Amino acid sequence: MVKIKEVSATAILDSRNEKTILVSIKTNAGNFSASAPTGKSTGKFEAKPYIKSIDDDIKKIKQISEYFSDEDIVNFYDLRKVEAICEGHIGANTLFALESAVLKAMAKEQKKQVWQLINLKAKQLPRLVGNVIGGGKHSKSDKKPDFQEFLLIPNTKTIKQAFELNKKIKQEAEFLLKKFDETFKSQKNDENAWQTSLNEKLVMDILYKLKEMFGLDIGLDVASSSFYSRKKYHYLNPKLDRTNEEQVEYISNLISNFNLFYIEDSFNEENFESFSKLLKKFPKSLIVGDDLVVTNHERLKKAIQFKAINSIIIKPNQNGSLLEVARICELAKKHNIKLVFSHRSGETEENILADLAFGFGADFFKCGIDGKERESKIKRLIEIEGSLK
Repeated sequence: MVKIKEVSATAILDSRNEKTILVSIKTNAGNFSASAPTGKSTGKFEAKPYIKSIDDDIKKIKQISEYFSDEDIVNFYDLRKVEAICEGHIGANTLFALESAVLKAMAKEQKKQVWQLINLKAKQLPRLVGNVIGGGKHSKSDKKPDFQEFLLIPNTKTIKQAFELNKKIKQEAEFLLKKFDETFKSQKNDENAWQTSLNEKLVMDILYKLKEMFGLDIGLDVASSSFYSRKKYHYLNPKLDRTNEEQVEYISNLISNFNLFYIEDSFNEENFESFSKLLKKFPKSLIVGDDLVVTNHERLKKAIQFKAINSIIIKPNQNGSLLEVARICELAKKHNIKLVFSHRSGETEENILADLAFGFGADFFKCGIDGKERESKIKRLIEIEGSLK
């Protein structure tokens, strides 16, 4: 069993050079730490990352540190003891980092890998989803695609092959962007995807060329809540407004014309009805909810009632509680909803997301293509794959 002797926290910088939290614990099994990522494109229904601020959470962790010493942590579900102490004191980012550190301690004490604490019999490896060209809130340029992510989804035999293929295709994408975007300067955005001034239709032409060249699936993260207000979708490149009905028609045309396999957050975060219409129309595509569901059990229940999605983004720090993440994954699977475990735009080199994705049986792993913070997670998934042989 694990005994937590001391808990502390500090602020570190994420991949955007913005503050995030690192939580450290001292236990009978040794000292362990874990950090949380930060999101920029956040859903309004997701849990607060910190109760008031990161500095306040750091102080709170210090204040409640001594209360953990009475608890024996034996298995994954003993995280409820940690949550009982933390409730109301810290936000989702801090709780996620703390629980991740506790899982690392438990794995060490039991001579297991972290994923084995969740499901000893896990065997399904997820497919990689890589953001190759970016826009929306993740890109700083004035002129850019309104859609946030243009995605590559290889269908290879191994994670390693998918990782290498995505990197190779990203180089080809750079060549095509130089050809079609005269302003392109090989700059990257928050998620290390190529930054372009092209609009989403022109980027989709490039993405489709890559699909044809390399024989892979492609997808979009529209992140439509980021440009929705007053009952319209306000496009800037080129400038035009679409009503909800026009948005449904536009997204439907994109799916048909470009043979899209994956499409995330096509409509604003309260519009379950339009998601439902799209799923009814394209049951074989992945109709993915992120801002719609925000890794929240009640929101997922509502999405199921509306038959709004067949895939859900799981961002553990959107919720904070890994026990809640377990409940959400269980409910999704019960209703044949695919699990897409995802990074955030502000990342650290913390790699526990790979263990969580594998342990909970993720179908997809959305974690960029390159950059040390994202590669650390993909490389951990490759390690897990290697350990199964």
